[in-house]
Amino acid sequence: MREGIALGVLFVAVLGLTLAAGPRWIALLGGLAIRQHAYEDAPTSHAKKSGTPTMGGALFCIGLLASLMAMLLIRSWSMGGLGLVLLGLACGAVGALDDWRSIRMGRNRGLRARDKFALTALAGIGFLTFVTGWLPAPTREAVFTLGSQVLRVPQPLWYLLALLALLATTHAVNLTDGLDGLAAGSILPPLAVFAWLGWQNGAFGVCLVDIALAASTIGFLAFNRHPARVFMGDTGALLLGGVLAGSAVLTGTLLLLPVVGGVFAAEALSVIAQVGYFKTTRRRIFRMSPLHHHFELGGWPETKVTARFWTASALCSLAGVVIAR
Repeated sequence: MREGIALGVLFVAVLGLTLAAGPRWIALLGGLAIRQHAYEDAPTSHAKKSGTPTMGGALFCIGLLASLMAMLLIRSWSMGGLGLVLLGLACGAVGALDDWRSIRMGRNRGLRARDKFALTALAGIGFLTFVTGWLPAPTREAVFTLGSQVLRVPQPLWYLLALLALLATTHAVNLTDGLDGLAAGSILPPLAVFAWLGWQNGAFGVCLVDIALAASTIGFLAFNRHPARVFMGDTGALLLGGVLAGSAVLTGTLLLLPVVGGVFAAEALSVIAQVGYFKTTRRRIFRMSPLHHHFELGGWPETKVTARFWTASALCSLAGVVIAR
């Protein structure tokens, strides 16, 4: 009962704080000329988005830090929750570095892809090293947990799968962040699922962090929905992806991640398929990748693409709940 009330209060408080801080943060970003540059490979209709403030994903830190405060206030400290917050902040820092470099260079290309992957991998290795020190043995080997039934793999393989999941998810969410509100809205159902899994699997810290992050994401959406007043940038996208993957690790449900995060998986796979097919045949499978651009160039309005992807994310998350029950 106490935990349920705490979750409700935390959600409302973080949502209110994000809504209050949003306009001030957007004004600060604009005043410091921290603005998005047009992406050369995006549809031409995106040219008008150039100049919109970016790095708005820093607002997600409100949720992360509030979840830590909640753990202290209700005396429900969780090393898993702490690890998840640190992972989110580390991934967000990598994204912020990428955003800042892009702004300094005056074009929508920041860190080299291999450098971004390397830094994200370091964040992932740090997280996994931290959590394996205290996670119970079953969770350190679990890739799917259903009640008392646990599917396990040898710990070295679990470690590798967890690291790959972290890398794939962070960058898949980043690829999805190409339309107003797309990534922020699509992440909400998966966060809700992993919050529920945290509650069910005894990982209350995961539940707290995911609920708080969902609240700050909803608050952010008030400013990021079409027409967006601010973009989350890599700062927000990598942070969201890191927390999502970390939640799967801590709840022992790695195999559920590509189901619940089906939209992000589809976006990443569309890029892989497009690049691989083009290198082999010099032809394209999609009009443009990631997948949301394919539908844009097919004549769908941006708002329609976003709404359909939100719906798909909700359905994927529902499928994950059905599997996990």
